[in-house]
Parts: sequence; structure tokens; C-alpha cells
Amino acid sequence: MRIAVLGAGSLGTIVGAYLSAGGMDVELIDVYQAHIEALNEVGAKVTGTTEFHAEVKAVSPKQKSGTYDLVLLLTKQLYNDSVLAELLPFLKEESVVCSLQNGIPEQKVASIVGEERVIAGSVEFGATFIEPGVSELTTEYGQFKKYAFQIGELNGETTDRIRRIQTVLELVGGTHISDNLVGTKWSKLLINNAFSGLSAALNGTYGDILDHETGIASAVHIADETIKVGRANGIRFAKMGGFDLESLELSSENDVPERIQAFRVTMEPSRLLRASMLQDLEKKRDTEIDYINGVIPKTAEGTRIPTPFNDLVVSQIKSAEETRTVPDFDTNLKAFQKLLVI
Repeated sequence: MRIAVLGAGSLGTIVGAYLSAGGMDVELIDVYQAHIEALNEVGAKVTGTTEFHAEVKAVSPKQKSGTYDLVLLLTKQLYNDSVLAELLPFLKEESVVCSLQNGIPEQKVASIVGEERVIAGSVEFGATFIEPGVSELTTEYGQFKKYAFQIGELNGETTDRIRRIQTVLELVGGTHISDNLVGTKWSKLLINNAFSGLSAALNGTYGDILDHETGIASAVHIADETIKVGRANGIRFAKMGGFDLESLELSSENDVPERIQAFRVTMEPSRLLRASMLQDLEKKRDTEIDYINGVIPKTAEGTRIPTPFNDLVVSQIKSAEETRTVPDFDTNLKAFQKLLVI
């Protein structure tokens, strides 16, 4: 099986390293030339909650050749139109594109490469790009090896090809097949909304959010808005890491302390994570906020469900994008404090 890791950033570097070490024929594809050179010259180095090194092959998009049996799509949704159009000549009829992107991009991916080629997945570990050739695993290692991915067919069937891809991804970390793919993607969206969105809006780690009363209470409300909007659109949220995310919905403010405790327990292994959107802001780049927290107010249209916490995250990150600045934790936190006392 010939595999392409399309988008060899923080996550893709780790995925490519473990697949290469597992004996797979893998190309890591990225646009960052210094990173490509480092990967080819010294290999991929994984630091953080583990230490790992593997020899890998890295190429630029223009250096793609032949065809790929499996493409692990880890680029940002911002670039899907061009990235996927350029990928088409390198796909066979039976090639599979596994979307591991944030948000819910499968409809868009399928419209370009063909629905029959698409399976979808959810990445359940975090990483930070350190320097060319080096990526930091920020999820606790035992959790990473137990829950790294959920994958599934668009129609929810358990097919031979999804089992083959599960076997491949198990070389990286724990990989689970979902028969509720849409619910899986929405569950990942919920976590991204509550923690990646706040991490970027406040300029902090997941741990900073967990440890601050306003931060974690805001995460609870973001999750509640996501659940309510998802349910109004017929979504059945899938469990993640064995945890029932729908149990986080609020029936009243009296539920908040219990939900805070639930988040602090379930998210503890991820406290070192810093959102990729925050890393984008630090590099003065646009983020994927429209495909993460921005999904909720858009999907809430016509439901009469208010989404003030997700709206605030979007507003703060958009402001940082426009000014090419990094948010200040204390300044932006005050806006969430005001929402909590309304």
C-alpha cells in the first residue's frame, strides 16, 4: 500500500513517522521546504510525552508522483479546493482519501474526489510543531496509544477497506471504527469548539482553560451550545475516548459545576495542547475558525438557539486575524466573564 500524508505539519509528522517505522511505503507531503529538507536529511523526531525518531521520505506538492492507495488528508480546510484538485491525477479509481481534518469537511472533499473514494476520521491526539523535522506530542502517551483516531465509512458500514485502514493507522495509535461518522465528527467539533477555540481566543493551553474558573465555565457553555445546535439538526453525538459527550448538555446553570468536573477529568490528558489556530495566529496566518466554532452560529440559523459563547470565540479570533496579533489571555477573558454573569 502506497500512502500519502498530505499536510505533514505537527500531526502529519507524527503520523508519518510511526507509519514509516512500521514498514509502510509513505510520503510526507508539505509546502514548508525547510521542513521537507530536515525530514529527508535527519528524519522525523517526535518529542513531548514520548521520544521517537524515524527515517521518512518527504516531498513538496509539486514532487508528487505515481498514484496513492491511501491519502491521509491533514491540510487545513482553507485550501481544500486547490489541494484536492491537484491531488486528482495521483488517485486511482480505488484510491481512498481519509479526511482527518478539523470540522466537517467530508461533503466538500467528496464533491472533488468522488464520494466513493472518501472515508472520514477524527484525530484524537494533539501535537505542536517545534521546528523543521520536529513535532511535539502533547497528549499523554498512554492515551495516544489507546485513542488516536476514529474512522468510518460515510454510510456507517464496516467494510473490508475500513478494516484495512484501521490496521494501518493502528501503527500510529489506537484506531476505532465508528458506525456513526457524522456523530463522530460533531463530537470532535465539540471538543475543538470548547478547547481549541478558547485556546486560540485566549492564547493559552488546554490546561490554562481547565485551571481557570471562567475559562472552564466558558468551555462548558460552548459545549452546551454545540450539543443543542447539533441535536436540533438531527445529530447523535458519538462517544469519544469512551465518554458520552451528550451528557455535557446543560438543563440549567445548576449543572455547570458537575460539567466542569467532567471536563477536568476527561481533558486532563490533553492539558499540554495548544490549538493549531493559536499557532496560526502566532505565525500571522488566517485560521480555520469558520470551520470550527463558526459552524455553530451558521448551523443554528432558523433554530432560535442562541450561540453567544461560540460567537464570542469567532469574534475574538477574527479580530486577531485582522490585526495580525496574538490575543491577550486576561483581556479576552473579561468578555467571557461578562457573558457568564448575564
